[in-house]
Amino acid sequence: MEIVKLKGYEEMSQKSSELVIKTIQEIDNPVLGLATGSTPEGMYGELIKAYRKNNVSFQNVTTFNLDEYVGLSGEDSNSYRYYMNEKLFHAVDIPIEHAHVPNGDTKTPEKECAEYEKLIRDVGYADLQILGIGLNGHIGFNEPGTSFDSKTHTIELDESTRQANARFFNSLEEVPTQAITMGIDTIMKSNKILLLVSGEKKAEAVQKLVQGEITEEFPASILQQHTNVVIIGDEAALSKL
Repeated sequence: MEIVKLKGYEEMSQKSSELVIKTIQEIDNPVLGLATGSTPEGMYGELIKAYRKNNVSFQNVTTFNLDEYVGLSGEDSNSYRYYMNEKLFHAVDIPIEHAHVPNGDTKTPEKECAEYEKLIRDVGYADLQILGIGLNGHIGFNEPGTSFDSKTHTIELDESTRQANARFFNSLEEVPTQAITMGIDTIMKSNKILLLVSGEKKAEAVQKLVQGEITEEFPASILQQHTNVVIIGDEAALSKL
């Protein structure tokens, strides 16, 4: 596990975008696993800047997002499809049919999960998977207690996760109670994992991830068993290591 400590968020965003660009340039038809939330937003901004300077093209890239809320359509401003369109997809040259996000607005979530997992398997697991970490150790929306053998599945969101995400909604009541998420086994099949962490509030979770026991009660701990993980964080997030 490689740990890269940088002064602040801007340096972190720049460094992580360089790793993504390197992956795109070194592999003919790269597959990227993408994450949402506030932490990777700066990285996506840097990727857009690099694209506008003709330093990178997404023409041959395929992406798979980690998760999506059940019950939200891609037009809903709180959906992860909408986030990805706004923060990256619509600003670069990726063919939109290569930019995959689970369909949360489905009447048959279990069928959507099976089809999403099959698509990942058919195209190929991520050459580079971007991750964040929740305060309770969730990766994707794999909450504590999720099996390490899990594939893409629906999950009941932990109350702490809903509260953490409530800032993006008008109220806690509006935050969906379920999500579709890539499973832990699916994530672990990625060739390389890039975990982004920012801010003091993540410091305890990062410490548990790196130095704690491997347990399904803290899903991110499984990353200790992956052979190619890079953690890029600011000083505050890495302060307890």
